[in-house]
Amino acid sequence: MDKVHLKISLIKLMIIGFLLLLYGCGSSKEMTVHVYETSANGNTLNKITDFHKNSNPIQITLNPEQQFQTITGFGGSFTEASASLLNRLSKDNRKKIVDAYFSEEGANYSLTRTHIASCDFSLSNYTYAKVDDDLELKNFTIEDDKSDLIPMILEAKAISKEGFTIIASPWTAPPWMKDNKKYVGGKLLPQYNDTFALYFSKYLEAYKKEGINIWGVTVINEPHGNGNNWESTLFSPNEMTQFVQNHLGPKLEKDGWGDIKILGYDQNRAGIKEWVDVMYNDEKSTKYFDGLAIHWYESTYEVFPEALQYAHQKAPNKYLIQTEACVDSEIPHWKDDAWYWKKEATDWGWDWASENDKYLHPKYAPVNRYAADIIGCLNNWVDGWIDWNMVLNTQGGPNWFKNWCVAPVIVDTEKDEVYFTPLYYVISHFSKFMRPGAVKIGCTMNNNELMATAVKNPDGSIAVVVFNPTDVIQILEINLSNKKSTISIDAKALQTILIKPN
Repeated sequence: MDKVHLKISLIKLMIIGFLLLLYGCGSSKEMTVHVYETSANGNTLNKITDFHKNSNPIQITLNPEQQFQTITGFGGSFTEASASLLNRLSKDNRKKIVDAYFSEEGANYSLTRTHIASCDFSLSNYTYAKVDDDLELKNFTIEDDKSDLIPMILEAKAISKEGFTIIASPWTAPPWMKDNKKYVGGKLLPQYNDTFALYFSKYLEAYKKEGINIWGVTVINEPHGNGNNWESTLFSPNEMTQFVQNHLGPKLEKDGWGDIKILGYDQNRAGIKEWVDVMYNDEKSTKYFDGLAIHWYESTYEVFPEALQYAHQKAPNKYLIQTEACVDSEIPHWKDDAWYWKKEATDWGWDWASENDKYLHPKYAPVNRYAADIIGCLNNWVDGWIDWNMVLNTQGGPNWFKNWCVAPVIVDTEKDEVYFTPLYYVISHFSKFMRPGAVKIGCTMNNNELMATAVKNPDGSIAVVVFNPTDVIQILEINLSNKKSTISIDAKALQTILIKPN
């Protein structure tokens, strides 16, 4: 080898050596991450920059090439109860709450729900069709919504920069359309199928005139009923499917509402199979259904992954949206963050579930229930997750039936005080950082005590949410392609780890 070739070879070796040093000879490079934490120790979506270290971290591996459902959004519900409370607060506190939910600086809610006419979290029973046997609904009116509910929605719209979608649900058909002529219980009489379909169309039109566009509807809230306690109308899977197939779907299409999403079912997850088997039975039955709406009240800890997987496999291109969840049968604990992290809460089933189902309703920590459920839903094809009331008072109302519940924000209207519970921050970990159009991606972890999920947002950023319910600090190593970042998560804590695109 002559001196020239030797010199060239040496230069090549130097370049290769430099590249190996630069890229670590196949080892991972350090990756910049932005970490936000809510914890029992007092963090409330705080940005964390100091981390513990050890030599054996839990491995979290992200795979953006492995893609699942597209995210529709996260948020809460507009109810007359919440809206009436906002009207009783000072202007500053009202704005503080709406900003907290809908501004970019706040939770930035993107998917919401509201009720069509009254529900249990209304101040009284009311319908938009007040005149009996008004088959053409010439006297249809949404006047009951104009003092509280509609102003709250419009205020949220004015604050939300990207906007949000609304799913609207009736708790009952107008009583005169039902076999028992009551708000509670009973079934829709067949002769009123077309009139009830018209009821939806009239509602969509009336709300549009107020400046509110509805994105989707469910046929009825909780078609199995609610123990005949508050507004309800009973439907079987076949009855609801026939109503959508032959009446609601064609009517909305004819009236120019063909883009409105129709979601079926709208009750607890354990009953999914019998519903999707009928809804998605064939081309005719599935034509007007855009997806399935579900609730979480079947258990305080069980996500029912098999049921969720079944629903997805039955109709992979349909929506699968959690439309309601809350800490029910509890009076809110006022300015007591610690309670929300302890296993002290009980739900309806603690007292009332059958003996065979009691095991599904143990005491639970509200934070754990929210965090674990949202992560579990995302890991089983759910594309949207909606909380129930955004605001309640210190009693857990107002509620005409006195069905007290907890909301992420509690207010004392007499003292004009606002309490953001830990639940507000838990939901924000998802709604703020996982945006509509994001895609759920592969996320695996070599630990069974923690939970994690991840999405890739439309802007290219990746949001990872990790929940640590244990009593000890855990060290995490986040792996993405040939990059890694070692961080820690506090005991009893929820973290969002944001990885921004280069």
